[in-house]
Amino acid sequence: MTKLGFQLYSARNYQPFSKIFKKLAAAGYGEVEGYGALYDDLDEAGLKRLDADLNAIGLTMPTGHFGLAMLEDEPDRVLEIARTLNMDSIFCPHLAADDRPDTAQGWHEFGARLDAAGKPYRDAGLIFGWHNHDFEFNFLPDGTAPMRHIMEGGPSLAWEADIAWVIRGDADPYFWIEFLKERISSVHVKDIAEEGENEDEDGWADVGYGKVDWKGLMTVLKSMPIKHYIVEHDNPNDIERLIERSVASFQTY
Repeated sequence: MTKLGFQLYSARNYQPFSKIFKKLAAAGYGEVEGYGALYDDLDEAGLKRLDADLNAIGLTMPTGHFGLAMLEDEPDRVLEIARTLNMDSIFCPHLAADDRPDTAQGWHEFGARLDAAGKPYRDAGLIFGWHNHDFEFNFLPDGTAPMRHIMEGGPSLAWEADIAWVIRGDADPYFWIEFLKERISSVHVKDIAEEGENEDEDGWADVGYGKVDWKGLMTVLKSMPIKHYIVEHDNPNDIERLIERSVASFQTY
């Protein structure tokens, strides 16, 4: 059975994380994914404690999200975090709206910038890549999608595929999975509520309780050498419900 992870950003409003770790382990998750604010304030001793706490209850943190500024300006710090927590993959997760290019060339150059930022991490034996949202699939005036240019500009980039965001970008996930199948190393498993539902949760749903065709998607994805599947919900109003229902659904795919 595929080991399932959980993006800890989903539980940012349900502190302390020590309680979340216990709930995840009890529900059957094997991994967690870190994000910037989680390890921003941790010194070396704090990172070691975090790793020990996870291991003590049977969890690991093989993947992490890091902002582009930190990736470019503090590679030694990023590598310290990744090594201490035994990560195998790190991903750049976002680009602020004001910084987004509006041309194919601009996105190609952004991909090249990411590729260059990833060199010290690849040199250290880590997978390095991009985690998408929806804006990468919104067509440019020339009819092409930024995602294509990012990945062409950064030929060494892996893709952490957030399928629900692909769908929210009005794109066909099956097309993009096929198009970038050799570069997908991790997948975010999240769901989208039916129209008009879960508005207090920004329209997201627990996995298996929305309209994303996860059974069909997993039929395709299982044929690929994907290392990590990671449950995420950007704004859950019940963390225990999310944890328990999502893993139960995933185990049926």
